[in-house]
Amino acid sequence: MKALVSIIMGSTSDLKVMEKAAVFFDDMKIAFEMNALSAHRTPKEVERFAIGAAGRGIKIIVAGAGMAAHLPGVIAALTPLPVIGVPVNATLDGMDSLLAIVQMPPGIPVATVGINGALNAAILATQILATGDENIMKKLIVYKESLKQKIVKANDELRQINYKYKTN
Repeated sequence: MKALVSIIMGSTSDLKVMEKAAVFFDDMKIAFEMNALSAHRTPKEVERFAIGAAGRGIKIIVAGAGMAAHLPGVIAALTPLPVIGVPVNATLDGMDSLLAIVQMPPGIPVATVGINGALNAAILATQILATGDENIMKKLIVYKESLKQKIVKANDELRQINYKYKTN
């Protein structure tokens, strides 16, 4: 099995956030790898990873980082692959991470999801992969339909709740 997606986090303290992406990829049967790399503590390893990712068959990188959060941008500067940044709430309610990831200079884009939004990063990565893979597209359509069904079910349950002035 060859990984299509790489989940990278600044440290294993980010795992609680980033594991949501891993669970989604597992559920979708999309092969992925997961590593901790630090733009500040292991810059040479980050460079080696980013430069070699495409050659190893990686199609998309989901990179989570907190605090200064330079990891997604550094990776994006070194690879032609799409990078999806996940700001991790480590300090300042995650706003420092969000701003560090989303405010990239021209030519070095990082798609950025909300603070602690690893699940949305995984869904976005899957949508990108699905543009070239009919099997992934079918699984994604089923997943999206299941989201709709959750709301339909929730409304059915809400109809059963009675209040004196409730009209539906």
